[in-house]
Amino acid sequence: MALNAASHNPAGIKVGLVSGQPPSASSETTSAILSASQSDPVRQHGGGKDGGDQMAGAKVKSEKDLYKERKKAEKQKKFDEKKAKAAAVVVGPASSKQKEKKAKLESSKAESLPAYKEPTPPGEKKNDPYNRAYIPEVVESGWYSWWEKQGYFKPEMQADGTAKKEGVFVIPEPPPNVTGALHMGHALPNALQDALIRWNRMKGLSTLWVPGCDHASISTQSVVENMLWRRQKKTRHDLGRQKFNQTVMDWKEEYQAKINNVLRRMGASLDWSREAFTMDESHTAATIEHFVRLYDEGIIYRDNRLVNWCTKLNTSVSNLEVDNKDLEGRALLDVPGYKRKIEFGVLTTF
Repeated sequence: MALNAASHNPAGIKVGLVSGQPPSASSETTSAILSASQSDPVRQHGGGKDGGDQMAGAKVKSEKDLYKERKKAEKQKKFDEKKAKAAAVVVGPASSKQKEKKAKLESSKAESLPAYKEPTPPGEKKNDPYNRAYIPEVVESGWYSWWEKQGYFKPEMQADGTAKKEGVFVIPEPPPNVTGALHMGHALPNALQDALIRWNRMKGLSTLWVPGCDHASISTQSVVENMLWRRQKKTRHDLGRQKFNQTVMDWKEEYQAKINNVLRRMGASLDWSREAFTMDESHTAATIEHFVRLYDEGIIYRDNRLVNWCTKLNTSVSNLEVDNKDLEGRALLDVPGYKRKIEFGVLTTF
């Protein structure tokens, strides 16, 4: 056992100052000292504790990690500089360009145009102040009627009335059926035909694009009958032949006008002075003449043959207008105009 030789006191005897033993600390002081030792991050002041190895368990950063940290710090620095610069621009006075742009925007809002109404009379040349921006309705309206009145879509001929020496280029428009309105299936080929007509017109040829519509009699009769039943719950027999024919012609006039209006809206360079309808008197006479010639020459003939017979329209129809259905044997099917089912898939001899 070690002895305190300086004090010359035997072991076990308390050693203190000559003046006496120091006073014991109060409970408040003791509590404060212990609290401070517990809150010490290094924990060197706590009883029986030391700071330990602060680097124990720490990961040693590689050269790659240090490089990433430097790059990240540089990137953050650039971002902070850019952010500070943008804030300075916002806070600072606006540039002359910004002021000009803002004033122009405010003036455009204040001078908003009213709803457009075409002021040009039909057939007159278009000239109005609505030209500050591209507005399709404004740009396109009025021009077509003027082009048509000027005769720009008619074939250009020589002074003696003959075709130009550069040549002739003619397209008779495949006539759309008056069974309904036009769709994309018409728009695409018409656009291609228009491009060919305009190109050859620019090359100096005498060009002609002939417009027209097809009566499509069987299909038109079918859609008109469906319309009659849907609207009036009547059949063609309820109207009679004369009134039904007039109803079909009214339908034709309505949808022919719709078809022509769509083509005009598309800007088609058709010569409307030559518009044709397949049931016009001249075209009907030409059709009869042609079929009579084909019959006289033996190219077409009449004979007993299987045909596609429509029991609703009471007429034969082409293969294109038939929906085929394969039968493996005897079958009873519904047929328009019959109350009971009809037997199919059986050959009967007489």
